[in-house]
Parts: sequence; structure tokens; C-alpha cells
Amino acid sequence: MDYFLTEEQQMIRDLARQIAEEKVVPVRAELDEKNEYPWEIIKTLAQSDMIGLFIPEEYGGLGKGCLELCLVVEELSRACVGVSTTYAANALGTYPILLFGTDEQKKKYLPDIAAGKRLVAFGLTEANAGSDVGGIQTTAKLEGNEYVLNGTKQWITNGGEAEIYTIIAITDKSKGPRGASAFVVEKGTPGFTFGKKENKMGIRASSTRELIFDNCRIPKENILGREGMGFIVAMKTLDSSRIGVGAQGLGVAQGAFEEAVKFARQRHQFGHPIISFQAVQHMLADMAIEIEAARSLIYSVARYVDSGAKDISKPSAMAKTFGTDVGMKVTTNAVQVMGGSGYMKEYPVEKMMRDAKILQIYEGTNQIQRNIIGQEIIKEAARKK
Repeated sequence: MDYFLTEEQQMIRDLARQIAEEKVVPVRAELDEKNEYPWEIIKTLAQSDMIGLFIPEEYGGLGKGCLELCLVVEELSRACVGVSTTYAANALGTYPILLFGTDEQKKKYLPDIAAGKRLVAFGLTEANAGSDVGGIQTTAKLEGNEYVLNGTKQWITNGGEAEIYTIIAITDKSKGPRGASAFVVEKGTPGFTFGKKENKMGIRASSTRELIFDNCRIPKENILGREGMGFIVAMKTLDSSRIGVGAQGLGVAQGAFEEAVKFARQRHQFGHPIISFQAVQHMLADMAIEIEAARSLIYSVARYVDSGAKDISKPSAMAKTFGTDVGMKVTTNAVQVMGGSGYMKEYPVEKMMRDAKILQIYEGTNQIQRNIIGQEIIKEAARKK
């Protein structure tokens, strides 16, 4: 189908696909097996201006929008979700600075981020604060001209590898979620260390670590916005980034579908290629339908966000939920089409299926996304009375 991409958008997509095929596909199995961070691929993406794609031109980026970012994420995910997670998490960590940073903060951090010199991570999740942001226990106390951070963040993508961290911490416990604030913390700050690198089921090329703050002192100028805005910073950031998670689901689904079609043409049973069997054709047809439906939704939502729309929580949640559900379903069915071969590491679909699962979990579980959608439906119905 033609999604009416501009010539520039097609060029961005094609360049991302070339990088994925030439740089990612040959090493994805090794990165997965070794649990190895894809630094060489990140360098290639930086040299190709992909890292700074969504950062305004005045800060050294290309000034592109949500759709362009989704195109790159989709193509990287088609090859390896571990690599695309590393790439997308950099954008996730950057959004708080883009959305809420002062001009001085943007000038300080964004040029290096756009150039790929310093990667970023977003620190929200804790042991008791995943879907329940109100459970955050990391604190930030103002002492003179510094905030003192104490606490631990859990399962942070790019943890340990990133140089810049956007952190949500509690500045006023009495206000609950409204007492949260957002900060920029740089790697190497005394009192800021990292826990062990997690040994994950999937997305093993990405780095996932604890962030540990033990009397970590940062300048008070490192606050994003003002005290009490942390919850808003987190929600606005996730509204912007969740579409990219949907694009990850779309990309991995496309990759798995292509592998299943290729295998079904080559594999013979009962004297015929299995793609000639109606049962297999129906599975492939359903996969193709779901992929195109996901692509239509994700691209439409991305364009809506790029239009400057403010009411993006519901469509963003829809794009994330549908795209990642499709990713999980299609990768699972690709393994089924390929039978025993699909279950073996010799073929990439077993990795794709392992990678796809986390997409339904991180950046807000799909159950939480359905809650968001449901609450928005209630609000819309009330306004129509």
C-alpha cells in the first residue's frame, strides 16, 4: 500500500532499512547471544543523522517529527528489537528535555545528543512504581543550591551506557504524585552508580540496569520545569513515545512475516511447498491484514501528533496497544508456520517472538493502555451529554 510518504520520508525510511540490513541483520544473533550493547550500530546511526532526527535544527538535529521517528524505529525493529529499543530509549529520555527544558538546558544537552556523542535514558520505573507512578520512592531534597537524590530506579534501558538521565523523583511526599519532579542527572555525578546488567528473555542487545542514587547532589538548575511537575513530565513524555513502541511491534511483525513467507515457499511437504496449503495461506493472510491495519493506525496517529494536536493520550495508547499486540501475535504465528524450524535459533523468528513480548509490557502495559482508552471514552461520552 502507498502511505503517501514524502520524498524525504521515503529517503529516511530507505536509509534506515539499509542500515538495518547491512549493519544489524549480520550481527543480531551474536548481539542477542552475548547480551552485547550495539555501540557500532549506534555510531552508524549517529553518523547518518538518525540519532538527532527528531531534535530541532537549532540544536543540531534534523527537526523531523513523530512519523519520521516511527519509520526509523519500524525498520530497525524489522531487523532487531534489541537495537531499536536502544535507539528509541534515547528518544524517550530526550523528550523531557525537549518538552520541558529551558532554552539553557536545551543548548547544554541537545547538541551532543543530536550528534550521538551522549546517549540518554529515562528513569521512571522502580520496584514499587511501574504502572503505579504514585509508588515512586526516589526522593530529591533541596539543600541550598543543590538537590540531593536518594533511591533506586529499576529496569532502565540504556542504563550504564547513557551519559544523560532524565529522572522522576519525589520532592514533596505529602502531595503524592503531584509531589514528583523531573531532573537531569549526568553519569559520573558522585553518588550516582549502577546495578547489575539484567539477563533478559529478549531485547538482549539493549542494556537494562538499576540506577542507584546515594546522596547524589545535582545543581538545582537541573530541574525540568518546576517542582511538582514530574507526573506531567512523565505522562507527556510517554504520550509522545508510546507510538514508537507501536512502531516496534509493527516492525518486528513485518520482519517475522517476511521470514514466514520465505520459509513457506521453500519448505515442501506431501510433494508441495507449504505455502500452497490453504491453512498456511490463511495464517499468512491474517498476518498481512493485521500488519497493514497496524501500519495505517500508527502512521495516522503519528501524523496527528505532528499536526500539533494536544489530545494524544487516547490515540497514542491505541497505537501502542494494537501495534504491540500485532507484533506478539504475528511473531508467534510465524514460529507456528515454520514449525520446528521456527523454534530453533538457526532462524530469527524465535528471537523475534522473545523480543516482541516486552513491547506489551514496557512504557505502560497494554492493560494500562486499555484503561487510558476507556477513561478517555468516558470523558468523551460525558462531554456529549
